[in-house]
Parts: sequence; C-alpha cells; structure tokens
Amino acid sequence: MGTPIVQVDAFTNKPFSGNPAAVCLLSRPTADNWMKDVAREMNLSETAFLCRQEDGYNLRWFTPTIEVDLCGHATLASAHVLWEEGHRKPQEAIRFSTKSGRLTATRDGDWIKLDLPAKHEEPAVAPVSLLDALGVQAEYIGKHQSDYIVLVSSEEIVRRAKPNHSMLRTLPVRAVILTGHSSTAGFDFVSRFFAPGSGIDEDPVTGSAHCCLGPFWSARLGKKELTAYQASDRGGIIQVSVRQDRVVLGGQAVTVMRGTIL
Repeated sequence: MGTPIVQVDAFTNKPFSGNPAAVCLLSRPTADNWMKDVAREMNLSETAFLCRQEDGYNLRWFTPTIEVDLCGHATLASAHVLWEEGHRKPQEAIRFSTKSGRLTATRDGDWIKLDLPAKHEEPAVAPVSLLDALGVQAEYIGKHQSDYIVLVSSEEIVRRAKPNHSMLRTLPVRAVILTGHSSTAGFDFVSRFFAPGSGIDEDPVTGSAHCCLGPFWSARLGKKELTAYQASDRGGIIQVSVRQDRVVLGGQAVTVMRGTIL
C-alpha cells in the first residue's frame, strides 16, 4: 500500500505561502536512514514523521541534511493532517512525544495552538563576520545555544536585508534570527530566519524561532500576547502567547498535496 505523505503550508490560510512541510504517517517505527532519505527527497525545510503510540504520537523532524530537536511549523502541519484526515476528532488535543519533550496541539476555530518550550537568549558578542554576512548594523545581539538573535532598528531593515549566504555558511552557528519592531498595523514584530547550520539559507516561517522571539519581545514591549510576521518571500503570521517557561504559538494551515511513498 505504501506510506501516506501529505504536504501542508503552515502558518498561513492560503496555498503556496507560509512554510511548506511534508508529514509522513508511519504504521510502525522505521529506520533513521529511510527518514533521512525521504526528507532529502522532499527537499523541504522539514519533513515530519508521525508514529502512533499509546498516549499520542511520536514525532520527529528532518531537514534535507539533519534531524532537528524542534520544529514548530512541521508540528503545526502534523496536527493539521491528523485532524483533517480524520485520525483525531476536532475537539481532541493531540500530544506529541519529541526530542524537545511533550508538545500539545489544540484547535481554536480555524487556528491551531501549539504549546512549546520557551527559549531565553542572553547578550552575546558575535563574530564581526556575522554582521558583515547580514549586511546590517545591530542594536543588540543575543544568543541561545547555537542560535544568534540580531535586533535592528526597523522593520524596513529586516525586510530589505540581503544576507551573503556563502559567508553565513562559514560561521559556526546553527541559525541566525534577524528581527525588528513592526511598523505595520496589526503586528508587534517582524523577523527572518537563516539556518546555514541546518542546510537552509532562509526558512519561510519558523515556529521554533518564536519560542525565543516571544519572550524576547514580551520583555521589550511589556506584552504577553503578541502577533508576529515572518517577512520571507512566502511570509507567515504567528500568534504568540508567553507563559513563564512555555510559549503558545497559534497558526493556520492548508493542505496542498497528498501522495504515497511506494
């Protein structure tokens, strides 16, 4: 029969925008090498692999080159598929066992809410080549694990930045988050996400980045409830609710393709 696979655009309600993720529904655990091969074949920023277990689903995420510990948009896509394909009832919460612990998805009308761990950055001194590669001047630089967060003075700078991806790939970082306060009505902040260490020049919409951006902007703006826009070419909207050591991300999703891996 083959293995079902669904492609979903996450953090959007329109096809061909937001961030595409493939969701692979496994009938049993399978080999890591096979999942890596599928993710490379799909060639999306992430492919999610779901396997049913007693209290929910085991969930793993692979880029075309590596497995990652947390992926927000592919988790959103996974929950969307489970509800839309009838594996879970609309009113049921979905629990995922992952490398980042237990994650939960619930529905709120057309929106999906993800309960994820918060990430807190600390001030950092970045290599000079980081700002050279981004082509910007920073108001602040922070770091969480192997990710830098670079604050600039305006939304326009975030949107117009043209990073040198060849230079970024030489830096010993997993990812770089570029962010600024939003001047667009309805949004609190904007961002872009570059992940040279994961084999991705620019990720269209990044849930995991907002686990850090949520607390970052909450402290600066004095708000617990925020609305964010990731200003990639595809673009996407993320609702962010900061709750102590957790961040709840809200987003929409739309299915664009269904298939079978033979």
